[in-house]
Amino acid sequence: MSSKGTEKIKKNSASKAVAIRIFKNPMAIVGILLVIILCFAAVFAPILTQYSPTKVTVSDAFLTPSLKHFAGTDDLGRDIFTRLLYGSRYSILLGVASTAGALIIGIFIGSISGYFGGQVDNIIMRILDVIQSMPSMLFAIIISAVLGAGFVQTIIALSVASIPGMARMMRANILSVRDMEYIEAAKSIKCSNARIIMKHVIPNALSPMIVTTANQISSNILMATGLSYIGLGVQPPTPEWGAMLTAGRNFITTSPHMVLFPGVFICLFTMGFNLFGDALRDALDPTLKH
Repeated sequence: MSSKGTEKIKKNSASKAVAIRIFKNPMAIVGILLVIILCFAAVFAPILTQYSPTKVTVSDAFLTPSLKHFAGTDDLGRDIFTRLLYGSRYSILLGVASTAGALIIGIFIGSISGYFGGQVDNIIMRILDVIQSMPSMLFAIIISAVLGAGFVQTIIALSVASIPGMARMMRANILSVRDMEYIEAAKSIKCSNARIIMKHVIPNALSPMIVTTANQISSNILMATGLSYIGLGVQPPTPEWGAMLTAGRNFITTSPHMVLFPGVFICLFTMGFNLFGDALRDALDPTLKH
């Protein structure tokens, strides 16, 4: 059997072992189910509800939860359950798109810093130190204040705020593989730095980034909710979870369902990603104990 065939079998066996460990973890199954159910609800929202997420019906304002309106209605008579379903589309897209952007840029920066080291690494790390001297949420608020409120602006703000953490993680992974024998072998046959980084270094340093990505998605959804809550994120009448919390805070004593149900959706979704991320970390490193 060729070496390539043997390597493929080993990779398949390793992937299968990770999958088995994940599905043996009850918390992982709970996390996966939560994410799947909410993603399903986001995709099939028009089928799951008959109401419009933006249509105003003042005569139906402040209705309490019932069989007709599962989560009640808001101050403008809009069905809250419908807005939650449609809002999950925006929240998921905000979390995934911003994390993907941060991941791509973070991998690039971290790879350059970790592989070349020396002065290049020192300069990049000092810049990241300055950025990380303030909380990610505060940094996202500053960027949003500069760019203005809006869906695309929120994605940019969250992406930029998430880059330092991604870059640091990637750098740490690169440092653990850059002196391996196969890297030295590639250098000995005069492979270019770009080829070594793209073909040998990055692919072998990506596994830990999967866990980081899962956790970052939930963090970015929370930050997006926070930005919308203070008026710097997605703007009304878009049914985004943070904006819904903002709308409901003025009626929390008389109509608590306006805040309760968006809060529950936020908790369930972030908990799902966090549980899955933790289980994935344990599966990739079975020697890790908590």
